[in-house]
Amino acid sequence: MLFNPSTYDPKQFDDTTRRLLRATVDWFESRGKKALIDTYIDRAWYGDFLEFAAKEGLFAEFLTPSAADGDKRWDTARIAELNEILGFYGLGYWYTWQVTILGLGPVWQSENEAVRARAAKLLSEGHVMAFGLSERSHGADIYSTDMILTPTADGGFTATGPKYYIGNGNVAGLVSVFGRRSDVEGPEGYVFFAVDSRHEAYHLVKNVVNAQMYVSEFRLEEYPVRAEDVLHTGKAAFDAALNTVNVGKFNLCTASIGICEHAMYEAVTHAHNRVLYGRKVTDFPHVRRELTDAYTRLVAMKLFSDRAVDYFRSASPEDRRYLLFNPMTKMKVTTEGEKVIDLMWDVIAAKGFEADTYFDKAAKDIRGLPKLEGTVHVNLALILKFMANYLFAPTDYPPVPTRLDPADDEFLFRQGPARGLGAIRFHDWRTAYDAHAHLPNVARFREQADGLCALLLEHAPTAEQQQDLDFLLEIGQLFALVVYGHLVLEQAELTGTEPDLLDGIFDFLVRDFSAHATELHGKTSTSEPQAAWALSQVRRPVADAERTAKLWARVEALSGAYEMRP
Repeated sequence: MLFNPSTYDPKQFDDTTRRLLRATVDWFESRGKKALIDTYIDRAWYGDFLEFAAKEGLFAEFLTPSAADGDKRWDTARIAELNEILGFYGLGYWYTWQVTILGLGPVWQSENEAVRARAAKLLSEGHVMAFGLSERSHGADIYSTDMILTPTADGGFTATGPKYYIGNGNVAGLVSVFGRRSDVEGPEGYVFFAVDSRHEAYHLVKNVVNAQMYVSEFRLEEYPVRAEDVLHTGKAAFDAALNTVNVGKFNLCTASIGICEHAMYEAVTHAHNRVLYGRKVTDFPHVRRELTDAYTRLVAMKLFSDRAVDYFRSASPEDRRYLLFNPMTKMKVTTEGEKVIDLMWDVIAAKGFEADTYFDKAAKDIRGLPKLEGTVHVNLALILKFMANYLFAPTDYPPVPTRLDPADDEFLFRQGPARGLGAIRFHDWRTAYDAHAHLPNVARFREQADGLCALLLEHAPTAEQQQDLDFLLEIGQLFALVVYGHLVLEQAELTGTEPDLLDGIFDFLVRDFSAHATELHGKTSTSEPQAAWALSQVRRPVADAERTAKLWARVEALSGAYEMRP
């Protein structure tokens, strides 16, 4: 179930994709663990990786849609695969790729053919891109920006203002920058425009993080913006910002998976070969429980994310279900990644601090992913917008197949206005649960999911509670678990996941639902009937010694299964 460089063969993809993915793995493996760790500790810019990517045409092949180059494609399935590989070797390598994706979002959504051609050429030359949205004073609040465009007599503008927390801002061949006109009030004044970081009016201030990656602060001082540099204006610029984040936000889940996979090989191998108090560490029951919990959570992360890819690739104006599964991958999968690392860290303890381990870096970097492209709270609030239709108003859709075909996901660059989320409809979530009702913990979790529906129908949040975000976010956590289990079940059905493994996944989902119900019980604004409901939903998962032994055998087999060359 886990990515293993020693045996990796992405045979599900075409020859070009297979060659590039395998070449990427081989580049890291030939470089070795010492170089990986030393450059991380020294915060060395990863110019050697960018040279490799440029030589192989990696970013150009994976990030150029067919509309810009008919020989290439934007394929979310293979993009997700590369996310996982780059995360496996280090967040910095993933980050430079991720912010290139964000920088390209407004370009590929634009009808400006000149900038599109420029971006395609820059990619082919090995350049990376940047996304100039955030500002120090406003964060990613795109309603407010201090980047001001002043009209000039020739029909263009001069742009003056700061941007902050902009990845690749030190080397980007093209920076997509968001600002507003000085002479137009409101949303009609928004402008997205293309900037060259090598221009004399582009001033790089500093790297704002203490890390290998370069997360820049820059400032434009009367930067000349020609008409041919403008990507979007007015409400279209606002939509381009949100729709770009829709595309880029998804990448965080598979990066988190890659980080956890590498850390798991290291942690299990260490624990299984260590003797304390005369016993092998992995003979202690609590150690087996924690490592098994970490493993089942990691497998669930993969199952959910892989299935979400299918909904992205099958999206259309009539099917926007991906807009729920997107913040789910961003919020739920990445926070699960934190839990996976914490569970393993409890086992390996001091080893997790050692400088010559990958785990030490994973433990630091895994924290960042839930905090990029919007916080957990922002994404939970977004998820809540879909809850009523998802739970109570299912509709029919044709089945969404596994999408590994070499198609161009062109809809992602014509998503349209970023509104109407509450009107999006979903297929019946109960169908997937019913198909697996024979598994004890799936059945038990289904009881809890039905209980959530009963709560919302019989003791719905009052008008006052709907203004209490602290209360609503706990409802959001309960709802997110139902969605999470839904796609896990769908992917398990498509891939033939073993029943014992699937039941083990729902063991922790039952416990997690019980924990969030307990949190809801303790909220100050929770009513007495709601509090009584919360206690009624606390469940114990169904125990099964034989299943537990089979799951442990899976974890135990990871010991020595992969170790990066020195």
